[in-house]
Amino acid sequence: MNAAEIVRQAIASLAPTFQEIDQQTQENLRKVLGAFQKYRVGVHHFSSVSGYGHGDLGRDTLDQVYAEVMGAEAALVRVQFVSGTHAIAAALYGVLRPGDEMLAVAGAPYDTLEEVIGLREAGQGSLAEFGVRYRQLELTPTGEIDWDALKAAIRPETRLALIQRSCGYSWRKSLSTADIQRIVDIVKAQNPNTICFVDNCYGEFIETQEPTAVGADLMAGSLIKNPGGTIVTGGGYLAGKAELVEQAACRLTAPGIGSHGGPTYDQNRLLYQGLFLAPQMVAEAMKCTHLVATVFAELGYEVQPKPLERRQDVIQAIKLGSPEKLQAFCRAWQKFSPIGSYLDPVPAPMPGYESELVMAGGTFIDGSTSELSADGPLREPYLVFCQGGTHYTHAAIALEAVLETFATL
Repeated sequence: MNAAEIVRQAIASLAPTFQEIDQQTQENLRKVLGAFQKYRVGVHHFSSVSGYGHGDLGRDTLDQVYAEVMGAEAALVRVQFVSGTHAIAAALYGVLRPGDEMLAVAGAPYDTLEEVIGLREAGQGSLAEFGVRYRQLELTPTGEIDWDALKAAIRPETRLALIQRSCGYSWRKSLSTADIQRIVDIVKAQNPNTICFVDNCYGEFIETQEPTAVGADLMAGSLIKNPGGTIVTGGGYLAGKAELVEQAACRLTAPGIGSHGGPTYDQNRLLYQGLFLAPQMVAEAMKCTHLVATVFAELGYEVQPKPLERRQDVIQAIKLGSPEKLQAFCRAWQKFSPIGSYLDPVPAPMPGYESELVMAGGTFIDGSTSELSADGPLREPYLVFCQGGTHYTHAAIALEAVLETFATL
């Protein structure tokens, strides 16, 4: 059976799954439309202001729309965030104080947070340098939350529980909103004053409820991932309890300015339109992950999540087992990217990451990963993480190229 036939059969087998995803998309889109209706979004919200950003009606209304969609008291949507990591860092610096303890409840955090916490490098003003202590709760041998250990891990001094929804560069299941709700319930039962903070990157619109709608106090994410709908040019968001969102806003700007500063530089139309497109774009990315998983599982590779398993983010991991296959996969993926198809991905260091990375992603927004990307750290067991995809047919084309390349190795 050739590559095209393998992919074609996988698509046919996924028809019921794709239909189920479309039904969920309708629920998420209805939620977004409801927020637009409630706050009477019109063309006047696309205008912007300059300078300090005082009186930016479009920005302030967008904050309200995001809060409504996320099931939160308040939200902060700003192009001044340079990445999801920046939004997360603002949240952590905003609510943590010297002597506080932060507990990561889902094992090691994503690589880019290691220097924020103080696990790598020094002299950059990490949380550790400001007297914030850190612990992490290891996952079980099967990659699950250690629920019994979590109950015992929350202490009186545990100010914040860090909940990373996505798998990051680890071989584990990403967390569902039901998982997050269970974590929140356990944490609050042990210490009601502990803030439950969720790194929600790659998780928006995967389900019909977001973490803040099921009890999380605060969460953060990137606008060039899921909620940007492939068209937002930059930024990040925070959502949660109003007091905590404002504390984080004061770290982005300054105490006394908080959420009142920061113009949107004529980006309001894209920010609104990206949010409108987000449910559809995320749905297509989910279909791409199902297709990749189905094809590679059929070929005998370990995949995470497994075929037909409910998705909790837009990331599909494959255990390739060799650096040659990792690089070959990324080269084939890059060749069928809309931007930079002529480029050859090679291992290289990346700011904030411990290992060299191989990255393929010719996206219209640099670093967005939304138009089908693949990357992985050059370390054993040589995992590749596929993300994005504006339509599953794009993944099908790239998959055929990967299979043809692998046949020559």
